[in-house]
Amino acid sequence: MALAPLATDADLQARGVDTTNTARVAALLAAASAEVRSAAGVPISKATATVSLPTPEGRRLALPGPVRSVTSVAIDGEPVDDWKLSGGAIWRPRWRRAGELPGDVHVTLTFGLDEVPADVVDLVCNLVGAGLEHADAGYAARSGVTSEREHVDDYDVSVQYAQGGAATATPMELPDATRRRLRARFGGGAVMVVSRS
Repeated sequence: MALAPLATDADLQARGVDTTNTARVAALLAAASAEVRSAAGVPISKATATVSLPTPEGRRLALPGPVRSVTSVAIDGEPVDDWKLSGGAIWRPRWRRAGELPGDVHVTLTFGLDEVPADVVDLVCNLVGAGLEHADAGYAARSGVTSEREHVDDYDVSVQYAQGGAATATPMELPDATRRRLRARFGGGAVMVVSRS
């Protein structure tokens, strides 16, 4: 089941974005939300899911957060019940023996925030606004424009594009700095196997 977008039509309208093309707006909200979630490494909004993590060497297995509850834990498909949830992590006497290769831990948990933070909503709305402009321009390749200049006498036009890590392929692609900030803030690192809202 797909997760709800991180922003709504009402959020876009509050920012003056025209939402009359409902199909396009819905597609862009989904794409922008997916990009932000991918960068964060977690759904951000409240979700129930099964995540897959490698078995750690120690006793602590960090989970994507914020963790609300854990309903099951399995290592390489075998359920385990000698765990305790504490401080956003699952603790066991031992996840694997020293020198043993990592296995896969599947954890079914509910995590995320009840309310999407205002700056994340605004980021999604900005991506959707840029996506709408890009679509209105016929999807012309103008991503990464950092400045434009036009002279009138002796007519001269110049366009400067972002370079390197700041360059993006589409309006939906977040720059590296924004991706790093989201990943650091939300601390994602698990792979979602199954999602249930």
